[in-house]
Amino acid sequence: MQECGTYQATNVYREANYVADWVASFAAHHSGGDPPSLTPSRFKKQNGSGDDVFAHLFAASLDPDSAPLSPKLRILKSCLIAGEILYGLFLLSSSPTLAEIACLAGYDYVVVDMDDGSGGIAEVFPCLRALAASRTPAILRLPELSAAWAKKALDLGPQGLMFPMIESPGAAELAVSFCRFPPHGVRGSAHTMVRASAYGIDNGYLARVDEELLVMCQVETAAGLVKIEAITGVEGVDVVQMEPLDLSASMGYLWDPRNRKVRDAMKEAERKMLGMRNKLSAAKGGDAGERGPYLGGLAMPHDRAENMKMRGYHMVMGAVDVEIFWQAAVEDVRRWRSAKVDIGEETRK
Repeated sequence: MQECGTYQATNVYREANYVADWVASFAAHHSGGDPPSLTPSRFKKQNGSGDDVFAHLFAASLDPDSAPLSPKLRILKSCLIAGEILYGLFLLSSSPTLAEIACLAGYDYVVVDMDDGSGGIAEVFPCLRALAASRTPAILRLPELSAAWAKKALDLGPQGLMFPMIESPGAAELAVSFCRFPPHGVRGSAHTMVRASAYGIDNGYLARVDEELLVMCQVETAAGLVKIEAITGVEGVDVVQMEPLDLSASMGYLWDPRNRKVRDAMKEAERKMLGMRNKLSAAKGGDAGERGPYLGGLAMPHDRAENMKMRGYHMVMGAVDVEIFWQAAVEDVRRWRSAKVDIGEETRK
């Protein structure tokens, strides 16, 4: 398996120091001081990597017509096309701090939830900024299949939208249309004033947005499983996202995703989805399948991420931030309360 080039924490901080040096030199140069001292060759010598992002930044400082001075995020769709398997985190807390920790830990992407939990546009916006600062792609999960929600979310600039409760190809077609500008969709065209286009600074946004944005359809009910092949075949659907918890509830097994009937239904749906993906690939010349649609899902205690990878999943969310925290907190308290010591015991020895 190829890796998506995730930055480790040490690299982030090391590069941040060089960026700070470069920014200071840039400011001095444009205020009449000495020219920038952090040249591409000097960065390569000092950093050992010669990252062309910094070469681009230096060139842009001397060329007013160059692209904006901002390191680019990795593009999830490009990673998937290259055959990479992506590992992500589900952010339920709407906490920018936990979002930043997730980036530094090395997740390939983070899904910021606006469906479950208390997160809305105002709450997730700081999370997206924290993720962008650490160069980790964000996906927004919407609370419903809605053009208004999709428009607001897209204007924030995520790399993907996850639409919940998709149960038919018609619903999938609506999801795609909400992500496309006219005449191919119904997205509002205020792109020159919103964060998605760097507030209009990014002149190339319109030319590439459709190629970079992931349209993700959650199939999470028994009705959706029946139509999963048709949903997979909808033009513009990039990821079919399986979700076992709501599926188990819709099948009459509330909070019992490990029930044998639920697990069998999931595996049959996975088989049908991947089979349709292969058919689409063959119909388009044999290699089009590398461009999707892709299979995504959420790992569970009974269905670990590595098992999902072996079954053909392309995107796997391995954990939920709130769950990681409460498990650690409960274990910490358990250790304290189970300690067999008396107050002042050590001082009496």
